[in-house]
Amino acid sequence: MPAMIRPTTHATERMQQYGIAWAWVLRAVTAPDRRVPDPRPGITRSFRVIPERGGRILRVAHRPEGDDALVLSAHVDRGAES
Repeated sequence: MPAMIRPTTHATERMQQYGIAWAWVLRAVTAPDRRVPDPRPGITRSFRVIPERGGRILRVAHRPEGDDALVLSAHVDRGAES
């Protein structure tokens, strides 16, 4: 597990825009239901069902940064399967 997880400005803006709680993002990164590589090298997509959003699936794109993780983007993924 990363020592620290922090969002980029883009991720923070997306979270505010879509009403995504930071706690949900942390759960997706630290305890995902599913994790797959992103098409861009070095980036991971983590998926997590969010009961507080009616069971919708949150997709978080993140990459390692030293011992930490940098969250690049987060959104509810309409096409994702858990």
